[in-house]
Amino acid sequence: MTALPANTAKKLGLVIDLDTCVGCHACATSCKEWNTGGYSAPLTDQGPYGADPNGAWLNRVHGFEVGEGPTSQTVHFPRSCLHCEEPDCVTVCPTGASYKRSEDGIVLVNPDTCIGCKLCSWACPYGAREYDYGHGVMKKCTLCVDRIYNEHLVPEDRVPACVRACPTGARHFGDLGDPASNVSKLVAERGGFDLLPEFGYKPVNKYLPPRRRRDARMAPSPRAAMASAESTGGDSAERLFAWVDRVLSR
Repeated sequence: MTALPANTAKKLGLVIDLDTCVGCHACATSCKEWNTGGYSAPLTDQGPYGADPNGAWLNRVHGFEVGEGPTSQTVHFPRSCLHCEEPDCVTVCPTGASYKRSEDGIVLVNPDTCIGCKLCSWACPYGAREYDYGHGVMKKCTLCVDRIYNEHLVPEDRVPACVRACPTGARHFGDLGDPASNVSKLVAERGGFDLLPEFGYKPVNKYLPPRRRRDARMAPSPRAAMASAESTGGDSAERLFAWVDRVLSR
């Protein structure tokens, strides 16, 4: 088992606004472009246009239809590693390849010691681990660790590629361990929430709920939805999507 660092004071992460995400996939494509030549390089694709494509994508966007008729809307839900404070993907790793950095809380994978056993992907309830069939190792969001500390870049570019590329400003990056940071203030003001908090992994990344819908009704509180809903059962992906559907429905 891999040991976790003591609770890190600095918690770098993302805040994603479900109200302003338009599902353009700029975050996913910019992530793929940057990381294909960066820390996780390369991110392989095998037959990307064939009948059975597979490849490593560190950021994915799902769309959910909410409501019916003229009051319906589409909510786009970006998904990537949440850099949990207590990640099981790290503690189950038999080689120590998955680890959490003590200096900023970022969860990474060392490709030189990863044996591709996939235990981390089975332990992650968010489906955030990607197995790269071309290299036989696990890959995941790095928060563009090779970019955010790069002093050769101008300050405005020292953010994850997904944040820099987002045309609507739906993605925000900063220190969620600092209550005075812009991202922490945004979470407090908008009622930002954890994804699947009942697992107890304490994800650092937060989501901002959609604002008032066109039919003047509000999406339910994520906490209220979780408290009133029964366990969905099934695998982690099904549980994740069922939870999102509950939160975003009526």
